Amino acid sequence: MNISARNKVDADGLTLAPGFIDTHTHDDTSVIETPQMLPKISQGVTTVIVGNCGISAAPVTLRYGLPDPMNLLGDAGMFRYPHFADYVAAVQTAQPAVNVGALVGHTALRNNHMDRLDRPADSAEIEAMRLQLQEALEHGALGLSTGLAYGSANAATAKEVLALMQPLEAAGGIYATHLRSETATILDALHEAFEAGDHCGVPVIVSHLKCAGIDNWGRAQEVLQVLDRARATQQIGWDCYPYAAGSSTLDLRQVDERVKITITWSEPHPEMAGSTLAQIAAKWKTAQLDAARKLQPAGAIYHSISEEDMRLILGHPATMIGSDGLPHDPRPHPRLWGTFPRVLGRYCREEKLFTLPEAIRKMTWLPAQRFGLRHRGAIREGYFADMVLFDAERITDTATFTDSQSPSAGIVAVWVNGTLSYGAESETGRRSGRYLFRSARSWAQ
Repeated sequence: MNISARNKVDADGLTLAPGFIDTHTHDDTSVIETPQMLPKISQGVTTVIVGNCGISAAPVTLRYGLPDPMNLLGDAGMFRYPHFADYVAAVQTAQPAVNVGALVGHTALRNNHMDRLDRPADSAEIEAMRLQLQEALEHGALGLSTGLAYGSANAATAKEVLALMQPLEAAGGIYATHLRSETATILDALHEAFEAGDHCGVPVIVSHLKCAGIDNWGRAQEVLQVLDRARATQQIGWDCYPYAAGSSTLDLRQVDERVKITITWSEPHPEMAGSTLAQIAAKWKTAQLDAARKLQPAGAIYHSISEEDMRLILGHPATMIGSDGLPHDPRPHPRLWGTFPRVLGRYCREEKLFTLPEAIRKMTWLPAQRFGLRHRGAIREGYFADMVLFDAERITDTATFTDSQSPSAGIVAVWVNGTLSYGAESETGRRSGRYLFRSARSWAQ
């Protein structure tokens, strides 16, 4: 076969890989509002999975304001998609620089049909939620996500979650969960997720796996052993970000004076953004918990993860890479801009936690199989040309906790569906991302 190339790129000494798949994002509205998606395309990410942690941009009808943590996805004006099909159409019209696969958020569904979220749903509300989920599945949603640790979903019973999961098996959907607990009762939370997946015959993805809280440090090996036993008999997967700190809204239950907590935004006290909770409490001459109450609603970065625990989880062969970045945070965690180059530079090249082929598999082939992304995750004839060219000796993250919005070094070129979308460490202005409809999973180990 004779093929003449329109453009040629000198790749001598460089590494060509399939485009990276960010398995855990909150880019739901960003792919429409800022379709150039520079924080992701500059890392070599060509596909994002949105709708995680129980929060999604669709289907949403705001009845009583914007509940926490749906505010992580933007302000109320960004929730314009009462039907999932509306969201699909908006993504297709925006044609972002990256491909988009979407989950439906359990909290979003609760918001649509409940007068308050601090209670279990009744049978009529569950049925209304299930009908909306079914509509979304018919329009290509990848599955359902929950954020059971958050106050807006914590009151949901196992019965409520099981009822919503039932349409997933026939549709070939997945269940992704921000566990009910990532601290002392993490094993109970894992077993709850396993039992739900087993009962409904649905694959389970555990979101941003971690052992959070100082009193929970050192348990990663135990947690991984439980996961390995479970995945011997059912389809279980998980993702992890390469940082010993998390970020979300400011949660009073996570305030621990032993933990460094940095405030990234505060509605009543915007002047405190960038200060630690300890600094603010000292300035106000009050306890950190009282200071946190005064700051709410607010966002925070929690340095509450053990580096050793994170490394054990990151290095496990079944671990996928997900950034969990928050694009609407004015002072975002550096994972938004640096996750994938950090894995390749710090943990692969420098610390040799895994080989380069293994690192790439965690970012490409493995998530493509887990999420049923047909003809993606590999460079093969007949596959979509999502590719990233990078310098394995130079690739590194430059985003830090003090300067978090900084493009990574070493990404030479990124193609999305065959279109050069990023090159010479700058965007090209060309966008060819697609909405990715659900297809079959193979669940390769």
